[in-house]
Amino acid sequence: MINRILENVEKPHLKAEPPQFDIGDTIDVHTRIVEGDKERIQVFSGTVIMRKGRGINETFTVRRIVNNEGVERIFPVHSPFIAKVVVRRGGESRRAKLFYLRDRVGKSVRLTEKRKVKRDDAQTGAAPKEKAVERAAAETPELAGSAT
Repeated sequence: MINRILENVEKPHLKAEPPQFDIGDTIDVHTRIVEGDKERIQVFSGTVIMRKGRGINETFTVRRIVNNEGVERIFPVHSPFIAKVVVRRGGESRRAKLFYLRDRVGKSVRLTEKRKVKRDDAQTGAAPKEKAVERAAAETPELAGSAT
């Protein structure tokens, strides 16, 4: 239970649309770097291994391997220094924290990619094989009698 007064104080500092990604996704975090009077954007690519917190305190950790050394950076979700977050690849995970990736090296670090569901199959609820039979029946009238 969060205090309503704190919630009202934090509200103006939250991003209107926070970035949408899940644990296990491979993402590019575009960070604003201010050096003197110059500003540039630096990209940090890696796998999201955890998210924690809520509200203004919400953070996520991104891990990548550089020169055979694991590097992790923690970013606040609502930071004004994060320009954008781009999801490069959706990773499938069954855990909230992927700390086991710290012990892995090479190809074993990769997670299986999320399967994308086709929209017309998801809307009708029909299985892909049934959908193929329906399409074939619609294209050739002589198959329409044998489809049922």
